[in-house]
Amino acid sequence: MANAAVLSFVLITSLLCITTTHKCNGKTTPHFPAILVFGDSSVDTGNNNYINTPFKGDHLPYGIDYPGSVPTGRFSNGKLVPDILASLLGLKETVPPFLQPNLSDKEILTGVSFASAGSGYDELTTSLSFVIPMSKQVRYFEGYIQRLKGIVGEKETSRILSNALVVISAGTNDFIFNYYDVPTRRIQFSISEYEDFLQDKLRKMVKELYYLGCRKMVISGLPPIGCLPIQRTAKYPILRACSYKENADSKSYNGKLEELLPQIEAQLQGSKILYVETYNPLMDMINNPQKYGKDSKLQKVYLTLLYHATLYTKLLIPLYCCLNCRIFGNKKRVLWSWSTGSWTFLYSVNSSMCKSFALLILG
Repeated sequence: MANAAVLSFVLITSLLCITTTHKCNGKTTPHFPAILVFGDSSVDTGNNNYINTPFKGDHLPYGIDYPGSVPTGRFSNGKLVPDILASLLGLKETVPPFLQPNLSDKEILTGVSFASAGSGYDELTTSLSFVIPMSKQVRYFEGYIQRLKGIVGEKETSRILSNALVVISAGTNDFIFNYYDVPTRRIQFSISEYEDFLQDKLRKMVKELYYLGCRKMVISGLPPIGCLPIQRTAKYPILRACSYKENADSKSYNGKLEELLPQIEAQLQGSKILYVETYNPLMDMINNPQKYGKDSKLQKVYLTLLYHATLYTKLLIPLYCCLNCRIFGNKKRVLWSWSTGSWTFLYSVNSSMCKSFALLILG
């Protein structure tokens, strides 16, 4: 029987199908002309393939449910949020990474991802992961704007940017790399101060994107960091329990973010900036997997091989996934796959993002 969350997702998806397109000269066109994505592994569609970093998703089992079962650099078994949303919005089936060679003009026109797995708002985060800082993602965006102008001209570029859907999803790595597991920032800041420090970085980034022409943005809160497999392994290697303290930090950060975004919006005339709730939907999936058609053994599936972070994945993750599939029979009955990555199912049933897009459309 369909549960409330799935019904909500179906209803919101139907709403999107009705409201995200309009007729122009008899043809159906998307409400948003482009999707522009910034952040970490939750939205990196493959940029890390083209930089020198150990944090790559270009190998199996990543991509095992992607069309053709090809690992694309996405830290998922299949598509990510930007791909699913681009499809729902009628733009295209997948969002390419900006660093992908030979991007077509059509791909530029309809949007790309600048995100980089392992990134964060804090520059110190990327000094440890050797990936693309959020600040550099904005610099890449400036290069994107110049190419867009070369394709359609300045006036049309301004129209595309002001109506484009901007997705920002980051913050998790900042806490993991700088506060919990490598406590460099913990020496400088209390947890509350570090939350404020990160959100000040976010505030500056949002304003920079605004002055570059962006107006419609959705910004994701933190997931329950204490329940990520890598954190459960680090804190409770035998019991595999979630870290209550880290989850409480996530909720604290999210509460501040939800209050901050309307303040930023009020300062930026003509902007629409919305908060996307991710914590509660994910916690519900973790605590009540049966509601989503997932195995009740979900909590026991984390047969973690030490720290199975991406640095070790080319050898360990294929074995880890094989063990999971062999023991539980069906890979699609697993919510989290490894480290901080997750399955496409996790993204597709989270209606929170879809609700935000409906609000952006309807005003």
